[in-house]
Amino acid sequence: MPTLYDIVALLESFAPPSLAEEWDNVGLLVGDRSQEVRRVMTCLTLTENVAAEAIDREVDMVVTHHPMLFRPLRRLTTDTPEGRVLWNLAGAGIAIYSPHTAFDSTAKGINEQWAGRLNLADAAPLVPDEASPTVGAGRHGLLPEPTTLRQLASNVCQSIHVDHLHVVGEDDREVRRVAIACGSGGSLLTAAVDSGADVLITGEATFHTLLAAEAAGIAMLLVGHYASERFALEWLAEWLVAQTQGVEVWASATEHDPRRLLHP
Repeated sequence: MPTLYDIVALLESFAPPSLAEEWDNVGLLVGDRSQEVRRVMTCLTLTENVAAEAIDREVDMVVTHHPMLFRPLRRLTTDTPEGRVLWNLAGAGIAIYSPHTAFDSTAKGINEQWAGRLNLADAAPLVPDEASPTVGAGRHGLLPEPTTLRQLASNVCQSIHVDHLHVVGEDDREVRRVAIACGSGGSLLTAAVDSGADVLITGEATFHTLLAAEAAGIAMLLVGHYASERFALEWLAEWLVAQTQGVEVWASATEHDPRRLLHP
């Protein structure tokens, strides 16, 4: 039976922490590296209901994309949602690991999976890693053939099984070079423009970033933070099953997008 040390080594070989952004907090956040691991659950974000699922199903480890310990804590109490999650998981002996931006940027990571879903040719990082230029932040590449922004939006929705998104740009404008930045990818707008992209696909961006895109003449498709990344945590669960023996792995069944459309 593998130990936490073994699973961490496997995850770090797939998504090296060196690829993470400087501001990020990736790696093993809670846990005893010597403990055996029989059950693992992946999720996008560790919320109270997701933590309850992990405890109820007696997992040994949670792999959460977004770090639970993102900023230093002065105290660990159950007075806050984050404190309750950490206290309850630690009390149940459940380890927490986060790959976050290392997973975004690595080969076969979230942005590269996006490039594959859209069949982009010659996909390359928007911001190459200095040590390994074939990986890095974001991706950009060419669609198999030119299309309209509306048709690309339809293809994107079908790819990740959503029924709506937000758009910056005219529906009938022609697009061929696509830039991708999962999650909150507005910070990569300049890199997308520099790459010559016609459109940037991301999860979410600030109002001023949308105005900047409009001024720069680049379209944007915003699919929502959750939808832009959650599919990859389901893929990661399947990947971990294939890489280990005797370990049960699944993506959280209770996790959901907190946003919903309301038509009053």
